Amino acid sequence: MSRGHCGHVFSVDMKLDDLELEPRITAAVRRARFSSVSEVFGVSVLDLQRFTGLSRADVQQLTAAAAASCRRRPPVPALLLHRGECGGLASGLRLAVGCPVLDELLRGGLPVGGVTELSGESGAGKTQLALQLCLSVQFPTQHGGLNSGAVYICTEDTFPMRRLRQLITEQPCLRTDVPPSLISSLRFTDHIYIEHAADLDSLSVCLSRRVPLLLARGLVRLVVVDSVAALFRAEFQADDWLQRNKQLLALAATLQQLSDEFNTPVLCINQVTDVFNSSDRLSPVMSQVSPALGLAWANQLMVRLMMLRLQGMVAQGDQSSALRRLEVVFAPHLDKDGRDAAVWREGVRGVCV
Repeated sequence: MSRGHCGHVFSVDMKLDDLELEPRITAAVRRARFSSVSEVFGVSVLDLQRFTGLSRADVQQLTAAAAASCRRRPPVPALLLHRGECGGLASGLRLAVGCPVLDELLRGGLPVGGVTELSGESGAGKTQLALQLCLSVQFPTQHGGLNSGAVYICTEDTFPMRRLRQLITEQPCLRTDVPPSLISSLRFTDHIYIEHAADLDSLSVCLSRRVPLLLARGLVRLVVVDSVAALFRAEFQADDWLQRNKQLLALAATLQQLSDEFNTPVLCINQVTDVFNSSDRLSPVMSQVSPALGLAWANQLMVRLMMLRLQGMVAQGDQSSALRRLEVVFAPHLDKDGRDAAVWREGVRGVCV
């Protein structure tokens, strides 16, 4: 069983033979030794094309049919949303980013319940935004925080301590809504707990032992995993997709359990993969990016956000920054929309261009 949006549980164990697909697509899927919907959800679109030899359009038909089979379940009653029983969405409690423009996009910030993914290419600003949230969480609730600390789990790069210190120094410039006396009273670095996980086993130990202890003691109220895709790309080959899928769903279940039990936001930074597409054989092949880890992972998320690095530069005083954009890919409580942003010394802020 897998957990869908708003905590609704649904089965993805339907056999692929039961899907309404063209015979040639079904035959290609059988040759690739896929048998169930859950197995398809565990593989990215690019890998499905490689394993099956199907075109992108055929793979889109396959994944659409698989997704439709999972949607054949009773809808979530509006009463549950009103009561806040879907991951704390209606409770009104959010973790603010600290920028009015971006917080407006997110209707106050990250929901305290459920797993939020932030994906994007290298250099898009994902880690910058995660660090900013590690500071924001320490403010009182009236200033968009949760009055607690954060645990930051690094799986590939070293923790950017130098940048964190710069953000702390520049907090009065970013958080003009907060009294300077309150900012100066907070000991930000004392409440950010840094963990390093070089493989899936160490990540599992961290999430099952150390992180629950920090949460239970009230020392942290934000869990960041940077990045969730790195370990899966390093430890699994293309043919190991079934075992990879099991490990991925186990990780998602652990993160969801932590969020549910301690009513805390979980932010997972994800990498992206190139997806190539063309309308016909004579047209040039275009490349787009898609979040890594496939549909199995996507179905475990409450919110999926994407940071894009755009063409062009913006300036602010003596600073300049490449233009970025934060987009809502999906969320049960948000419109699919986006805001332009830039990375300054004080952090990530929305811009008007």
